[in-house]
Amino acid sequence: MCFLAVTFAFGVYGWSQSSTNPTSADAQKTTSQVKKKTAPGKEIGKGGEDIGKGVARGTGALAKGTASSVGNLARGNVGGAGASLGKGVGGMGKNVAVSTGKGALKIGKGLGGEFKKLGKKSNPEDEKNQEQ
Repeated sequence: MCFLAVTFAFGVYGWSQSSTNPTSADAQKTTSQVKKKTAPGKEIGKGGEDIGKGVARGTGALAKGTASSVGNLARGNVGGAGASLGKGVGGMGKNVAVSTGKGALKIGKGLGGEFKKLGKKSNPEDEKNQEQ
């Protein structure tokens, strides 16, 4: 009986709270959801930054795997040494591949924006040349 009473009370309370008027949280949400346009040059720069970060992370993973491998070899654990080195190489490959993909995407997006800007700038000049 208590469970039914509590369930009914929560249901009535939740039902009475529904309103169609937008709250301040909804208004803030819509303004924060507006995506700011990034300049093409900045987009290209961020792509290069992503590639650099990935190479740095990959180098760190390789160094960590190599150090662990050397430690395992010093203790005579040949199997563990190979596994550690393989893990480091795999981490490097993953980091470099992912960041290169992300960076190339941003660079391509930035180049596309630059070509759009060039296309818009050349149209008025072409029209003037055609009139003469």
